[in-house]
Amino acid sequence: MALQVQQTAPDFTAKAVLGSEFKDVKLSDYRGKYVVLFFYPLDFTFVCPTEIIAFDTKLAEFRERGAEVLGVSIDSHFSHLAWKNTPRNRGGIGDIRYPLIADVTKSIARSYGVLLEEAGIALRGLFLIDREGVLRHMVVNDLPLGRSVEEAIRVLDALKFVEAHGEVCPANWHPGDATIKPSPRGSLEYFEAASH
Repeated sequence: MALQVQQTAPDFTAKAVLGSEFKDVKLSDYRGKYVVLFFYPLDFTFVCPTEIIAFDTKLAEFRERGAEVLGVSIDSHFSHLAWKNTPRNRGGIGDIRYPLIADVTKSIARSYGVLLEEAGIALRGLFLIDREGVLRHMVVNDLPLGRSVEEAIRVLDALKFVEAHGEVCPANWHPGDATIKPSPRGSLEYFEAASH
């Protein structure tokens, strides 16, 4: 059965690089925090470092919102470390401050439905997991299409607002915008964000 939003996110344990050390990362250890889990195809490629660095640049904004970022590819933890140790001006990613997870068995990518079986690499999947371990948002891009880190932050803000207020967020909603509250009569009513 295909993975869907509202299901519990598949748990995993895998080797990762954090700083200059190898560590075991288990998704369920992040319960109580939001998790932004993203897959990328391969180390030492072209679009991937732009995304990995962009997530690192915004890491403080994710953490201010109670979220942790986890990156995953089918490369080994040794490859991740070598890529981190390569200067950015020579195609490396530098000192990324969140874990890069090694999915050498491809089981994590497969369980999230992003593995291209014949190619043996993952599509650019992004999954927002809530504090209870439930998948709340997912988007998958094709290999040449980089993702928007700002959109990941916007969706996280929307999820946090919905959880806190029981209202829903319309298209292109940002913090401070009007929201929608389901009415007991079955209609939808707009509410100004200033009332919160």
